[in-house]
Formats: sequence, C-alpha cells, structure tokens
Amino acid sequence: MQFLSAYIMKGRMQAILVASTLALLTLILPPLSVVSSATIALVTLRLGSRQGLYVLLGSSVAVAVLSIVILGSFQVALVYGLLIGLMVWLPIWLIAIVLRESRQLVLALEIAVLLGIVAVIGFYLYQPEPAKFWSEVFKVMLSLLLQNQPDLPADVLQHSADAFAPYMTGMMSAGAVFSLLLGLFLARLWQSNLYNPGGFKAEFLALKGNTYLAIATVLMIAVSYIADLELCWNILVVLIVFYASLGSAVLHSLISTLKGGQYWLLIFYMVLFFSLKFMALIAICGLIDTWINLRNKFKPNGA
Repeated sequence: MQFLSAYIMKGRMQAILVASTLALLTLILPPLSVVSSATIALVTLRLGSRQGLYVLLGSSVAVAVLSIVILGSFQVALVYGLLIGLMVWLPIWLIAIVLRESRQLVLALEIAVLLGIVAVIGFYLYQPEPAKFWSEVFKVMLSLLLQNQPDLPADVLQHSADAFAPYMTGMMSAGAVFSLLLGLFLARLWQSNLYNPGGFKAEFLALKGNTYLAIATVLMIAVSYIADLELCWNILVVLIVFYASLGSAVLHSLISTLKGGQYWLLIFYMVLFFSLKFMALIAICGLIDTWINLRNKFKPNGA
C-alpha cells in the first residue's frame, strides 16, 4: 500500500480522487471505508488540519457528483455525500488533529471512544427505548429475510434478535469506533512508512491506558452488574474496542518475541477480527495492563 499512500501525498487532487473513489466502492466492498478514511487522516497528520479539511470537503463534493452520475439521483447523492463526510471523514479528521498536535496515540484513541460513547448517550436521549426500536428493526429485516428464504428457523432467528436488541446501540457505535481506529492506524502506518520507518510500530506497542479511565471503567462494570443498567452495558461495549486495542498492543509485543512470531501474530489478528468473545478477552488484558505492566511481567528472559 506504500504506492497508494505516496500517490495520496502527491497533491490535494490525488488525495480527493482516492478518498472519493474508495468511498463509492464502499457500496460494493464496505471495508474500503477504512482506506478511504485513512486517506483523510494521512493528509491531516502530515499537512495539518486545514489541508485535511480541504480534502474532506473536496472529497464530499466529489462523492456527491459521482453519485449523481452513477446512481442518477440527486437526493441519494446528496444524502450519501453528507453521510460519508459527517459520519466517516469528520470524526477521523478530528482524531487525526488530536494525534498530530499531541503526538499521543492513546489520547487519539480515547477521543475516538469518547465520540462513540457520546453517540450512544445521544441515541438514548433521542430514542427513550432503544431496545424496542431495534426489535422493530429486526422484525422488518427478519420478515424480508424469511420471504426470500422461508426454510430458515424463524424462532431461532427471532430469539437471537431479541437477545441482541438491548445491546445493539452499543454494538453499532463500537463498530463505527473500530472502523475509525483502523483508519487512524492505517494512516499512521502510511505516515511512518513514508517519513519515519518503524515509528508506528514503536508507538503502537507502547500503548498504555489511563488509570482514571480504567477506574471509571471498573466502576461502570460494577454498576452494570449490580443495577443492570442497559445504557451502561452499551457504553461498555464501546469501551471494549478501546481496551482491545491496548490489549492487542500488549499481546503483539509478547507474541513477536516467540519463535515464528510473525505467523502467530497473523493467527492472533485473524481470530481477533472474527471473534467477539476473543476481543473481550483481549480487552481484559488491556484493562489489566493499566495497573500491571504485562509486557515486562511475561517478557521472556533475554528478550
């Protein structure tokens, strides 16, 4: 991907072309949104907030224009351009500014998670009964699904939908934060490869949580278990993404010292991306590392 990052840094129009094109391709391949947002973040990290904003605005306009040409609908193009600009590019532009000015990757992560928590709280203020809202959404989706595939077990699907509904607000926000952090990591990696080889690896592996945030997280876990507050549970779902990032840094540091470490790291990240339960376990490691330096505690002798 170094060719792509080098192309992005050739100029504003090149960055706008990459970001807008990838944003449109996101309709076919959703993971490309990470690369698209990383484009905005790279320009911001390297050239500053103003240049990043120019690319963000230019890309939003380009997406809207291209959407009109491809989709043939002005309304759809306008909505899609606004959604991409406000919900995907604006947040990563903001946290890229935080990282550029503070040079603290963990602070940028904390701001990203804070945005996710604010989104959860905002949704609860807007929608007094989120679980009921998501249940209705699932009913419509299941109805459409069963129309096309009537052989599916309706009772099992409905039971799963009812189980997920109370936590869906947090899961949606956590998914957005996860994508946001991946975009930031990719942008920082690009910047490192172009201008400071090895810098991102050292920065990532040094990630360590804030003690006060960790204490607040533990208190929220206690309150959630004792009072069973739905809002607290949804906020904790978002915090899992943050502590999973910290835990990944810890375990990456430890696994890389093992024989054949690169292969174990590949397996580790594959499992992390596809297993929510494993992500929760990694998050626990990240939380514990706030007080106990796991890197030193389990570091092999001589490593």
